[in-house]
Amino acid sequence: MSQRGRTTTGHQGATGRTPLRRAALRAGAALAVLALAGCAWPGADTAAPSPTASASGGASASSAPSTSATPSVEPSATPSPTPSAEPSMTPSAEPSGEPSASPSTEPSAEPSADPSPTPTQPEHLERGAAGDEVVALQQRLQDLGYFLAEADGKYGSATQQAVWALQKAAGLTRDGVVGPRTQEALDGGVVPRPRSDAGHVVEIDLDRQLVLAVDDGRVTRVLNASSGNGESYQAQGRTYRATTPRGDFAVYRETDGMHESTLELGSMWRPKYFTGAFAVHGSGSVPPWPASHGCVRVSNAAMNWLWDDWGMPQGTRVLVY
Repeated sequence: MSQRGRTTTGHQGATGRTPLRRAALRAGAALAVLALAGCAWPGADTAAPSPTASASGGASASSAPSTSATPSVEPSATPSPTPSAEPSMTPSAEPSGEPSASPSTEPSAEPSADPSPTPTQPEHLERGAAGDEVVALQQRLQDLGYFLAEADGKYGSATQQAVWALQKAAGLTRDGVVGPRTQEALDGGVVPRPRSDAGHVVEIDLDRQLVLAVDDGRVTRVLNASSGNGESYQAQGRTYRATTPRGDFAVYRETDGMHESTLELGSMWRPKYFTGAFAVHGSGSVPPWPASHGCVRVSNAAMNWLWDDWGMPQGTRVLVY
């Protein structure tokens, strides 16, 4: 009994293992088929085959090509917007804007602007000129304080005296011609600064050959002047030097009219003596350089203004520097 039982049990065990071996053989055959199918598709190792492999071998073959979806999308997205957008915008903007603006504005503006200033802007003004430009010059000189009795539109000796005074104050060539540099000084409002800061003072600037009428530190009038030329001269058998003394003086004597020099040196109009025989007086010859024997010359019209309008009585301070 015991022997039969072992035999039976052994047979049953063998019989029970037989279906397992068959199932294992079937599974191995299936795996072999799947392995051959995966190698046949390039790129199948990058795609996950597990969902499709569970269905069948054919499904795994059809799922592998799905990786080709990536290259089919990218080429169509990148090139399609670029060609369609740029050609349609760039060419249409540039040609239509610039050519139409340039011809319509630039040629029409320049020809109309240049010719207009030429007739009304002379290159220079000098003695002998007349007209509106001279009136404007005279009025500007008067506004700045340079002595000029009237603005009559005629460039005569009186206007020349005022222009000389301006040129002296600006440190320019004293030629009486209103050119670019003199006009610049005129437009810039060049006026000499006084040295006194209080009182009614006559200042004589020997370096610039100017007489300033100053009130409390403000220049009221600027007069062209001519002082001693520094040369030696003979008078009544004696030798003198034509110098004008510097210093702080005051008017101490005056003559209201024409006075003939006691040294026979010429005539003096309405002289105002400030020290010794030295005086400020009117003269018919007042060049823009030192030319006197030591007195200070101004024009006769300027001397009348000092007497009659501004007032230069005895005791008036005279500062010579």
